[in-house]
Amino acid sequence: MDRGREGCRRFMSGVNRTMTQLNVRRRGLMLVLSSPSGAGKTTIARAILRHDRNLAMSVSVTTRSPRPGEEQGKDYFFVSEPEYHKMVAASELLEHAKVFDNFYGTPKSHVEKELTSGRDVMFDIDWQGTQQLKASARGDLVSVFILPPSIRELERRLRGRAQDTEDVMMRRMARAADEMSHWPEYDYIVINQNVEESIAQVQSILTAERLRRDRQVGLVSFVNGMRGEN
Repeated sequence: MDRGREGCRRFMSGVNRTMTQLNVRRRGLMLVLSSPSGAGKTTIARAILRHDRNLAMSVSVTTRSPRPGEEQGKDYFFVSEPEYHKMVAASELLEHAKVFDNFYGTPKSHVEKELTSGRDVMFDIDWQGTQQLKASARGDLVSVFILPPSIRELERRLRGRAQDTEDVMMRRMARAADEMSHWPEYDYIVINQNVEESIAQVQSILTAERLRRDRQVGLVSFVNGMRGEN
């Protein structure tokens, strides 16, 4: 384990332990990470999730077919198009969008249960989904856009995956330009030149947002309790 990831683990262990000991009730937040494909969002998300016990990954529904290694209920909830459209009609999704000829969305009930219990939920969604969350749950939302250091580096990372045909590659690069034009709509911007620094930056954002007064719904009782001890 390198220094950056070990530092992240130790830091989060201390933060979680302190918050538990103080026992101040808190409403969870929705941490959105968006980026063009290949900018490093997934690597950053996995590193933070690995070391943060109070953060859960939102699991989306999708109509696309599973990729090798993906599991139902863990990576996505894979559903048919008729099932998906029924969920949209019943307002069961916090956000939903069509991406590359497939449909995606976030189930509402599970997210609200986590937030009420004080756990935070991370979202891996695009700018369209982020706009929908902003419209319906702005107070719970913290949005972060991950930018690559350059277009050349973005293309190099995508080609390094060796997963897509040339046609799909060109579509992804064209889409990246459009996605990056939406960066001003986000609360925070991280330029992912060094992944360890980017992980630390996103973790700092999460820690600061957890300490916002309006998220710590148990502060009144906590402070009143201290005053009563005098």
